Amino acid sequence: MRWRGRRGSENVEDRRSSRGPAMAGGGSILGILLIMLLVWLLGGDPLAILRGLPAPQPGGGGGGAPAAVNPQDDERAEFVSVVLADTEDVWSQQFQEVGKRYEDPTLVMFRGTVQSACGFQQAATGPFYCPLDQKVYIDLSFFDEMNDSLGAGGDFAQAYVIAHEVGHHVQNLLGISEEVHRRRTRVSEEKANELSVRQELQADFLAGVWAHHAQQNWNILEEGDIEEALNAATAIGDDRLQKQSRGFVVPESFTHGTSKQRAKWFYKGLQTGDMDQGDTFSLPYNQL
Repeated sequence: MRWRGRRGSENVEDRRSSRGPAMAGGGSILGILLIMLLVWLLGGDPLAILRGLPAPQPGGGGGGAPAAVNPQDDERAEFVSVVLADTEDVWSQQFQEVGKRYEDPTLVMFRGTVQSACGFQQAATGPFYCPLDQKVYIDLSFFDEMNDSLGAGGDFAQAYVIAHEVGHHVQNLLGISEEVHRRRTRVSEEKANELSVRQELQADFLAGVWAHHAQQNWNILEEGDIEEALNAATAIGDDRLQKQSRGFVVPESFTHGTSKQRAKWFYKGLQTGDMDQGDTFSLPYNQL
């Protein structure tokens, strides 16, 4: 993927050198509160526990020593910033064409754990978007996981992941996320999972729409890039992940879509570049 020499986004929050809320020895906030309660029940001063904790580190909102940043991450961080800038330009243009205003999300880079408006999350969660604070969160080590465990390496595969999460931001701005949440609370778990699949497949489609226009604007694609993204979409299909982890699949529990579906909708967005062709909510479920 051609990305060097172009602007990076200013909407990147780098928390890689900060740890989440913790106490000496690695305890969580809940652990601290439990210890304080125990001290109080035994007649001690619970505030002494807080006085003994390390001071919070600037920018991280948490205690404990700063985590060391791997210098090899710096180039990856620059790449993430450029891809985010591309999404800003593409979606600003797309929204303007339909008479709407695009609001840039913030992308938070972290390591290990992170506090978001959607709760405290670990790197194992994978990249995610929080609609409550309109931020995309990603631990850059996830890209190593894609390459080493999922066999889905490559810079354009990584760009697809970022664009997918930004796709959720687009859905949030358009009111789609709120409507899906409202509908999911009124149906069975199986039907709620189906709605989740439809939302995720649309985010894959929107990632493809971004790629279509980024290619038109900056000629970003190199040989093999499309295959990288399709391979990544295939690697994170529910059926493939369940087969790897359980040895069998449970379609009723799918929340993101099958490998075939995810690759199909990304490719459709890439081919058409037309947001109007990404309605994954009207089709019968078996035709997605």
